[in-house]
Amino acid sequence: MSKLRHLRRILFAASASLACSMGAVADVADFYRGKTVTLLVGQLPGGGYDAYTRLLARHIGRHISSNPLVIVRNMPGAGSLVAANHLYNVAPKDGTTLGVFASSTLFSVKLGEDRAKFETEKFTWIGNMDQTTGTCVVSAGSGIKSFDELFSKSAIFGAEGPASVNSIHPRGFNALFGTRIQIVNGYPGSTQVLLAMIRGEVQGGCGFALSSLKSTRRHDWESGNIKAIIQTGLDKHDELKGVPHIYDFAKSEDDKKVMHVIYGTHALGRPLVAPPQLPADRTKALRDAFNASMKDPELLAEAQKTQLPIEPWTGEQTEKVVAQFASYPKAIYERAEKFLHAGEVVNVKLKEVEGSVSSVSNRLLTVDTEGGKSVKLRVSPDQTTVTVAGTKSEMSAIKQGMTCRFEYFGEDDLAPKADCK
Repeated sequence: MSKLRHLRRILFAASASLACSMGAVADVADFYRGKTVTLLVGQLPGGGYDAYTRLLARHIGRHISSNPLVIVRNMPGAGSLVAANHLYNVAPKDGTTLGVFASSTLFSVKLGEDRAKFETEKFTWIGNMDQTTGTCVVSAGSGIKSFDELFSKSAIFGAEGPASVNSIHPRGFNALFGTRIQIVNGYPGSTQVLLAMIRGEVQGGCGFALSSLKSTRRHDWESGNIKAIIQTGLDKHDELKGVPHIYDFAKSEDDKKVMHVIYGTHALGRPLVAPPQLPADRTKALRDAFNASMKDPELLAEAQKTQLPIEPWTGEQTEKVVAQFASYPKAIYERAEKFLHAGEVVNVKLKEVEGSVSSVSNRLLTVDTEGGKSVKLRVSPDQTTVTVAGTKSEMSAIKQGMTCRFEYFGEDDLAPKADCK
């Protein structure tokens, strides 16, 4: 009789567990029914982070209960710091807003970045799309043939800002190895750094993922317009034979630990992050949806076509790696922070042009000056501040025939400011 009662208890517990599980699934389905899920990306359109985020957005909705609409919102600024702060402090903590940010930004708070208003390990980690191999590249016109040259002669590298990977990595080289890289901050994203390299305004840049070089930067990569001079992944990559690795220059074991803090987090190449305190059932649902997306034949076929490598970690794996980095001794982070002290920040000097707007096509404008020169510029609703007759206006207020003064980065590049009459 006692055995029968014991069996009944087991069956009852199993039934109760199944019922709870089915109830949780039903609750998640009810929650997402008719909802829109927003994927924030902390970079401008056109780069690797944007490409991966949009790829995921086109497929992950099919794997979330009730198939919610998934949209992408670009929120650039301070190397993803604006978007990371928004996700942590402002975005709803209900599973309707997620983000894809640079790992260097997510760990910048550990390195003394006082604008980072979050605790890295308290984010909810959904997964990681690619285990990135980072690189620093130089333009063909730079005259730089190898990383070794940077020990004896100065070079100018472009960057977004002190919190961005393309500023952190070369500062680390200067402090740890003794290179002579001058960093010019203020570019809106890696695309603008690349354009500045091609224009000859800067000679190189860091933080370019190998996956991005092979996809969104394919033309410049395959043509030789840019080439990698050092790789910054956790391990050497087979496709970068002959390109030195950061650990080749380590002078001590302590140096290696500090380098792991500065460069190792780059392995979190394309992390999908949710705000802290996300309900457990939605965390599980989003992690399951992410895992299913990473195996989705349609997503994988599209990724292969666009040459976006998919080498994922589950949410649990990502969380474990983050916890490992976050648990490094304080002394290691303090030493890294000392090395990475930005000092005087040099920002890019914008060009100016004034003239008549002769054409407006989507976000591309042509400005004709009195001297007969035509300059093509790009404007952005998020990145261009527009005033018309002294009144702040929308980008759409710029019309053909207006006389405007623009501040811009370079030909066919972004204009952050437009003042029109």
